[in-house]
Amino acid sequence: MKTGPYIIVLVVLFIIGYNSFYVVDETEQVVITQFGKPIGESIREPGLKFKIPYYTATVFPKNLLEWDADPNQIPTLDKTFIWVDSFARWKIVDPLKFFQTLNNENAAIARLNDIINSTIRNAITSNPLLEAVRNTDRKLEMDEIDTSLTGGQGNPAIGSVKTGREEITKRILNEAQPKLTEFGIELVDVKIKRINYEEGVQDSVFGRMIAERKQIAEKFRSEGQGEARKIEGDREKEMKKITSEAYRTSQEIKGKADAEATQIYAQAFGKDPEFYSFVQTLDIYKQSLDKESSLILSTDSEFLKYFKGYKD
Repeated sequence: MKTGPYIIVLVVLFIIGYNSFYVVDETEQVVITQFGKPIGESIREPGLKFKIPYYTATVFPKNLLEWDADPNQIPTLDKTFIWVDSFARWKIVDPLKFFQTLNNENAAIARLNDIINSTIRNAITSNPLLEAVRNTDRKLEMDEIDTSLTGGQGNPAIGSVKTGREEITKRILNEAQPKLTEFGIELVDVKIKRINYEEGVQDSVFGRMIAERKQIAEKFRSEGQGEARKIEGDREKEMKKITSEAYRTSQEIKGKADAEATQIYAQAFGKDPEFYSFVQTLDIYKQSLDKESSLILSTDSEFLKYFKGYKD
């Protein structure tokens, strides 16, 4: 019995079965095509699917996709040239329409570049620089410092925020989305990642920022020095007060002690005035006479009465 024809039939059946069944992942969606033309509706439910063998299953991602633009140089409404770096997140919501209009992700990225970049340019050129870099008029710490430096007048050249960066990005999203619907694309989010000054004005802007920060630093430094002088003055004042009170207390104690000593001496010597006179005279001798001293006195001098055995 020949098995060759059976093997051929089995191989053919295997190839047909292999090309007839396919799996749709949870993160995928499929468009069935015949010779490059879509057949029927797109398949978005996951699972094992069947198709005619010579049909082709074109797979598209269902999850979020990235769009990251190159930085663009754009002038603001107040004629300040800035570099705007932005990004977006998008997804394919109608794979059949996406296939019919763009066919693949590379073509979609090119179309996103055209639509989103032009929308961002229109939004930036329609607003001053302040609107693109700030969201609200919320007072920042630096604003409070600048106000104190200008005597409470603030910096009127800055202006106030009426739209804000967040509102601008919302407008970009709302304006770009309708243009992408016809391609089966939903633009989920658009954000401005970074804004930088054009090279020609960057140095002058940085110089002004450095000067402002130096001014603020000098203000803090002078305030600190003033506070230090105040603390030193208070310390000196307190030290003098403590020293004065201590000196007064010591003098009071010393005065009381001298008074008590004088009283004791008076009481002691009052009992024998002659003895007191004798002791005081001896002290005077001790202070006045030494080996190098010479005195010339008459014989009847009171100063030598105790040497003569004189008694009054």
